Amino acid sequence: MRIIDTIVPNRPFFSLEFFPPKEKAEWPAFFQAVERLAGLGPLFASVTYGAGGSTRDDTLEIVTRLQRDHGLETMAHLTCIGAYRGALLKFLDALAAAGVTNILALRGDPPKEVPPLFSACGTLRYASDLVAFISKAHPGLGLAVAGYPEPHPEAESAESDLSHLKLKLDNGGDFAITQLFFDNRLYFDFVARARARGITKPIVPGILPVVSLKVIKRIVSLCGAYIPPAFLAELEEADARGGAAAVQQAGIAHARRQVRELLADGVPGVHLYTLNRAEAVLELTEGLL
Repeated sequence: MRIIDTIVPNRPFFSLEFFPPKEKAEWPAFFQAVERLAGLGPLFASVTYGAGGSTRDDTLEIVTRLQRDHGLETMAHLTCIGAYRGALLKFLDALAAAGVTNILALRGDPPKEVPPLFSACGTLRYASDLVAFISKAHPGLGLAVAGYPEPHPEAESAESDLSHLKLKLDNGGDFAITQLFFDNRLYFDFVARARARGITKPIVPGILPVVSLKVIKRIVSLCGAYIPPAFLAELEEADARGGAAAVQQAGIAHARRQVRELLADGVPGVHLYTLNRAEAVLELTEGLL
């Protein structure tokens, strides 16, 4: 079933993002975490797709197992940069054969060994191209796209970034899921600007519960997300006072405040970046829906 057909106004949901563990030895613990989080009744669970398709087979196996063994509606991430149409089509066909009917269409990061403006015969360059390709090749699939409350690092401007979001949605995207953010004002402003540009489809906020200073600093360095100074100071104070456990509690408390405010504002749902950690997500969501 297409996820967009299950999003109901005034009935907010949680959804979850997982990533394939690097080692197969980690899979039993991973699926135990999945089973615990399945108890939340998420609307769907998405599974990431490594750079250049490096986790393609694992992504396919995990979304298949989440759907078959854990009763979750699933969404496979798919990136296009550096991938040939034939390889993309093969992956889409495999997903369809497994009964997976939803895709999060992304550009992906350019390969490190080639220039940023990477393009080659047979490849798709932008997420909007991938959305159009999937819409034509598999018109029955549900399609989500990424949105950026803080403009994409490569965007010329906030306005050009919105134009690209609109193109992705106009090309066949059903709804957008945002990049993580730690200040809800960024999301509210983003949605207001999107509506002013004529974007009417749902924009689902993405929230990451901070579980360690090391992890959050690495993630922020990769995506450039803004951390409010007061929140960063709170995390550092917690670290000095009580170490990793105190940092996690402060991070979860901040995420709970974010989610509570977002739900009160009437968002369609909240997409949770789980980092494959059940305990933090369960504590974050307790009693909020």
